[in-house]
Amino acid sequence: MLRPFNHTISRFLAISALLFMSCERHSSREMEVNTPSSDPAAKTSILVLGTIQDGGSPHIGCEKDCCKELFSNPDPDRQVVSLGLFDAGTNKKYLFEATPDISRQTNALKQFGRESEAEMPDGIFLTHAHIGHYGGLMFLGKEARDANRVPVFSMPRMADFLEKNGPWSQLVRSENIILVPLENQVPIRLSEQLTVIPLQVPHRDEYSETVGYKILGPSKSALFIPDIDKWEKWEKDIIAEVRSVDFAFVDATFFSGKELNNRDMAEIPHPFLVESMSKFAGLTKEEKAKVIFIHFNHTNPVLDPLSEESKRVLKAGFRIARIRDVFEL
Repeated sequence: MLRPFNHTISRFLAISALLFMSCERHSSREMEVNTPSSDPAAKTSILVLGTIQDGGSPHIGCEKDCCKELFSNPDPDRQVVSLGLFDAGTNKKYLFEATPDISRQTNALKQFGRESEAEMPDGIFLTHAHIGHYGGLMFLGKEARDANRVPVFSMPRMADFLEKNGPWSQLVRSENIILVPLENQVPIRLSEQLTVIPLQVPHRDEYSETVGYKILGPSKSALFIPDIDKWEKWEKDIIAEVRSVDFAFVDATFFSGKELNNRDMAEIPHPFLVESMSKFAGLTKEEKAKVIFIHFNHTNPVLDPLSEESKRVLKAGFRIARIRDVFEL
């Protein structure tokens, strides 16, 4: 069942109510990307707005070498994981995840493709209720932007959590945000050339379920799964899912787990990047190039594009997401 975007919104408000005010530098690598710009001829595209795990980088309480220098000399490129989506057919823009870095990310998205007059995105898609993925919603409230009816796409438990718990419930009551319901594997048609499909995945679901997204553009498609437990826990075959899209942005929180010596890894069971590379080893060269690792913990050595671990990933034929990378759909 394909659910048009406008039909979904109409369950809650008239269509007219949707009108609202509208850690490192790049190095050479084997990866076809574009430079983001405000271009009248821009095509429907995904823009990488952040690549870091929820806690950011530098990370609170971190005394490791990976953070020491960054406390004194912050890297503005170290932003929490987020994607921007530009629909060239409608000139609308969507944000995937509402991170603590939402101020800079919405500004970058505003200027991407054809520059928007609207300060806020035309919609925000949330994956789950962990701080790096929805915490930025706080900036849409009265203390900051005092936004006007920004559509926030969320699964049932996620929506229930936002409606019933402060300070998020104030955003709903004040109509800073309008919750748009999602259902697992039920497509949302944003326009004639753009469809988004939520895919529920296993994760630590204390307050909400967790989803990834499949994004279907006019010519190409993308998968976005920034958070998941081990691939084997998912009912779907990640190999088949990678093969079914042109770009697959997948969870690579930890390189191998060795970088953490103060946490029980069983409590944070992400697929290690080395495990994913092993699992994807049977893919063809062209299929491996679809895999774009993202959502890096502050300890993950691939944050340094010159590290041996980064070189190892690229040599194996995979990609590493870097902020401002662009992927045409």
